[in-house]
Amino acid sequence: MKLLHTADLHIGKRVNEFSMLDDQEYILLDILRIIDETKPEGILLAGDIYDKSVPPGEAVDVLDEFLTGLVERRLQVFVVSGNHDSPERLNFGSRILQKAGLHIAGTFDGKLKKITLNDAYGPVHIYLLPFIKPAQVQAYYPEESIASYTKAVQTVLDQAQIDTQERNVLVCHQFITSGTEQPERSESETVALGGLDNVDAAVFTAFDYVALGHLHGPQRIGAETIRYSGSPLKYSFSEARQHKSLTLLELHEKGTVSIEKIPLQARRDLREIKGPLAELLSIGDTESNSSEDYIRAILTDDNEIYDAIGQLRQVYPNVMRLDFENSRNRQTADSRTAASGDITRVMPLELFKEFYAKQNNSEMTEEQQAIMNRIIEQAGGARQ
Repeated sequence: MKLLHTADLHIGKRVNEFSMLDDQEYILLDILRIIDETKPEGILLAGDIYDKSVPPGEAVDVLDEFLTGLVERRLQVFVVSGNHDSPERLNFGSRILQKAGLHIAGTFDGKLKKITLNDAYGPVHIYLLPFIKPAQVQAYYPEESIASYTKAVQTVLDQAQIDTQERNVLVCHQFITSGTEQPERSESETVALGGLDNVDAAVFTAFDYVALGHLHGPQRIGAETIRYSGSPLKYSFSEARQHKSLTLLELHEKGTVSIEKIPLQARRDLREIKGPLAELLSIGDTESNSSEDYIRAILTDDNEIYDAIGQLRQVYPNVMRLDFENSRNRQTADSRTAASGDITRVMPLELFKEFYAKQNNSEMTEEQQAIMNRIIEQAGGARQ
């Protein structure tokens, strides 16, 4: 039995105020193309379907189009809610949709949702666990002491009484660790301070495959069969070097699972470029195929540049972020300024002189100091 695994669609997401809806429509169509080529029996969508708990109408339309395409291909579709989703909204109409092969576990009702498929080797049990917190599980199992995320997930799995002699797949949206092994994270993910929301991979021993969502980089954690598919698109510049993909798993007899990563090609890449402005503009003029990419530009020029973002956008229209890295803004970690002490005892001009020197790597001229003194005096400050 073939199953396709993906997660973290984040439909409706904005990155640096750029809407990603067009790119999301494009990549979802590409996923449908891959489905037509690989012909899986089902698809596992492991949470964060939407980017916000109240998604905009356009995002709902994009998901509706995608799910309609899946159902038209007679796939069994398995969906859990993630921490970005509204469980109740995602769950709406789920009992009706189940008749069309669309199985949704949006809200947590105290137990795992189980759907059984069959192939030549017998039954495959697919369990759906939406994103949960310890307090949610505690409400259903008051006799248990559930103080951690690991205990919460373990309690739910124990209550399911899973038959380990048969083939079992779990779709889950949590932050998974394995002992001291930590997964790769990115800036666009929500992880609790200190990793307090982690679930140890040891709780998943009953499963032949665990389809995870929550982290955006495709990776295994604890075992080859416990995997994050990663998001289909890059949603932060910390993901710029990631290679996005779908995970295709094929279940054979009990204990035998083959796993393949299928590359995804976005409509626009999200990447970083670095160097002097003139060099970046020259390179961009020759890269017609990638000039539409989403760009973080890091300029290394020491001189002042007029309208750097405007010049860049003539070549890279989708510049999302502009940073500078040059001798003017490099600061030593052990530098100490007048502001490190009691600033109420420091004259305003002295503070500004230090600020100017740090920003420009040069001292103010006497003329500049005189101009600043007049500004301070006009603002009602004390002259030096």
